[in-house]
This record gives sequence, C-alpha cells and structure tokens, in this order.
Amino acid sequence: MAQTDPNRVLRRLPLVVGGLGGVLLLLNRVLTPMLTESQARSDVMGVILSAVLILTGLIWQRVQPIAPEAVTLVGEAGLEFDAALSEATKTELAWASHLLLTNTVTRSVVVYHQGKVLLRRGILPPQAEVTPGPILKRVLETGKAIYLVNLSIYPGRVEFDYLPENTQGVICQPMGKDGALILAANAPRSYTRQDEAWVEGLADKLGHSLDALSLDALNSEPGHPTSEVATFEG
Repeated sequence: MAQTDPNRVLRRLPLVVGGLGGVLLLLNRVLTPMLTESQARSDVMGVILSAVLILTGLIWQRVQPIAPEAVTLVGEAGLEFDAALSEATKTELAWASHLLLTNTVTRSVVVYHQGKVLLRRGILPPQAEVTPGPILKRVLETGKAIYLVNLSIYPGRVEFDYLPENTQGVICQPMGKDGALILAANAPRSYTRQDEAWVEGLADKLGHSLDALSLDALNSEPGHPTSEVATFEG
C-alpha cells in the first residue's frame, strides 16, 4: 500500500492561512461602511502578510517536494546463492547485498555474472532465472549503468520477471566482465546521485573480485599455464 506524505499538513498550512486571511480582509473591507485611516493601514499590512504566507506555501511546494510513494513489494523474503560459490565469495556477496538493503531504498538484489545468477536476496518472486532482455544486454555490452526511475512507464519492464512484479525502480549497474548488479526499489525516483555513485563503487569492487575468481578457475584448468595470471595482473 502506498505511503502518504507525513508533512502534507505543514506543507499546506501557509497557503490555507494566507488565503483565509485575504478572504477575511476582503469581507471586513466590504462590510465596513466607513474606513478610518488606521484601518486602511491595517488592511495594507494584512494584505502584505497574506501574500507573504501564500508565497511561502508555494515555495515550500517546490523546495520540499512530496516524497515518492512507496509500496510493499510482492514476493517472499529470501537469500539464495549459486551452489558452486566458495564460502569466501558467498561472504563477500552477502556483505555487499546487506549494505544495499539496509542503506538504500533497495528491496531486491540480483547478482548476475557471466550467464549465472550468483545471488538473489531481499523480496524475491518465484522466477529465479535471469534471461537478459534488451535493457540488461545493453548494460552488459556498453558497460554503462541504466537507472529506470519509474519502471511502470517502461514497456521493457517485462524483461524483469525475476524481480517483484510491482517493482517501482530498477538500477542495472555493470559489474566486472559480463556482469551486472540489478537492484529493485519499492518507490519511484528514490535513488539519489549519491546512492548511484555508491552502487557504482560497490559493483566495481564485486566485479573485480568475481573476475579474479573466474580467472583463477580458468588458469586451474589443464592447458592453461599459471604464467598467464602474472601476465594479466601486470
């Protein structure tokens, strides 16, 4: 269910008081048969005060915009790992996803790397498999993040069937080689610039670790000499 703005009464108070004061001044002027000089001065001050209150209310509407409405995402809370991951890798993914879920508006986290879902955490739908659609493919190919601020208005939202069906916002952040960190929020337009920069840094850290893990696995196979690791790292 959507959450209402807790400051809506305070936000509208100057407008209401200013408008009411203006109406009362007008009635007083109409119903007074003869105005004295002091009453005229009082009316001028009252009009100025009402105008200031109305202007303040209008400014508050712009400076303090209504917070995006949040919803309760559909799904079950869970934590799932790729069974092939080492304990050290699971710990790092668990740490990163915990930070995202507790310090941002993120409610679902999916770590996709080289064709595999390594982690799903948060509010999860039954669909676990990730089939890259046009949006995710673009992120993987270009290495540039895509932030869908209001998922409901994008026709391409159908590709995110592995996220809760009423997800409000999505960040697809490149993560290492052929990987992406996919985050689902429960409110539109809810990630700040600072959040986006923080998500980018976290994805870079995870991508470096996962790429190194993949390289180690590749060089441990027959026919892949360990000297290639030294060449790569240099």
